[in-house]
Amino acid sequence: MTSTVHAMTYDADKGVLKVVQSLSTLPNEVKGNSTAETQVHPSGKWVYVSNRGHNSVAVFKVDEATGHLTAAGHQSTGGKTPRNFGIDPTGKYLIAANQDSGNVVVFEIDQKTGMPKPTGHEVAVPKPVCVKFLAP
Repeated sequence: MTSTVHAMTYDADKGVLKVVQSLSTLPNEVKGNSTAETQVHPSGKWVYVSNRGHNSVAVFKVDEATGHLTAAGHQSTGGKTPRNFGIDPTGKYLIAANQDSGNVVVFEIDQKTGMPKPTGHEVAVPKPVCVKFLAP
């Protein structure tokens, strides 16, 4: 809710999470922004966070050795107030549900950069709030 994403370590013996890094999910301050969804790409190479207000998905590259994050960029969700998004199990697509503009937009994820790119496919859905994938 504070427009930040945190990288953490986990001490399994103590059952304790420790914040080791905090980064903004925004390229610049946006009044009234909040985050709604955080997902890790199935490869573990990228983390995605939605920004309600900036109307984007922030992309972070994961350092495989340290787990630290590096901001990689932002992609407009093609609508207003991305309440939720989903990454398909293959890691090829990201689908964003834009609650206040009433649309669901499909993006293809670049497997080298992690950046989602619009496919040109979207569907009108009144106030979409969640994206889930069903097993075949």
